[in-house]
Amino acid sequence: MSDEAHAFVPGHITGFFTVDRGDDPIETGSRGGGLALSDGVSVTVSRGAETKVTLNGEPIEVEAVERVLDALRTTATVTAETPLPLGSGFGVSGGLALGTALAANAVFGHGLSYNELVTIAHGAEVQSGSGLGDVVAQARGGVPLRLEPGGPQFNYLDAIPVRSRIEYVTLGELSTADVVGGDTETLTAAGERALSTVVKEPKLSTFMKASRQFSREADLLTPEVKGVIDDVAEAGGDAAMAMLGETVFALGTGLSDAGYDAAICAIYPPGATIEDER
Repeated sequence: MSDEAHAFVPGHITGFFTVDRGDDPIETGSRGGGLALSDGVSVTVSRGAETKVTLNGEPIEVEAVERVLDALRTTATVTAETPLPLGSGFGVSGGLALGTALAANAVFGHGLSYNELVTIAHGAEVQSGSGLGDVVAQARGGVPLRLEPGGPQFNYLDAIPVRSRIEYVTLGELSTADVVGGDTETLTAAGERALSTVVKEPKLSTFMKASRQFSREADLLTPEVKGVIDDVAEAGGDAAMAMLGETVFALGTGLSDAGYDAAICAIYPPGATIEDER
């Protein structure tokens, strides 16, 4: 045990997904594919008489974080930093939840395994309505393909073994709760087709094409996002929409080549980690 601990959780862009409801939050989740990013969430947990959460220096209420600490029967001060925007398809809420679980386990000596902590964070995300599959993907890293829904004991993960520079631009936010809380039959069917396509041909180019097709078939593609994707294509690049947000991500220098002032990061293979206490 120590007075504080530090965790890093990669950001996560989802290209396509399904909505799969179970009888338990741990069984609920999504199938789909995404990219773990070197731009992520750095989380520090320290002892505190009551729970306080700050993000980039500002107080913030994050239900998933509160649920994680409640599950651990713990109060703590959670201090997080990220270059990623909230509500724009980067898994920031999932990163906060998972980072809190990992760091709190170290500070308070709960002695829980990695999968147990991932399970707690995943359940907290589902119950909060802020995500369905980010946490398990962020724990895996790389380009994870979620073949079954739910926490790590249910969610069988495959992956595309590749690395790449990633660029992104954010135009606005989309509400995860609004999208996944309504009729998701059409969306889920589109996600199943996209996942099947990528599993049959596990290449990054196939992933990007399937992601674009999913955004159209699920009726999530906004005119503004479509315009940026089209600009990248005209410049010879490969781009798609991040779920769920008005965000465009591209491989290599796709957005820069199309004239956009894009943020730059890379696919992050390791997944979520905690700093060595030695």
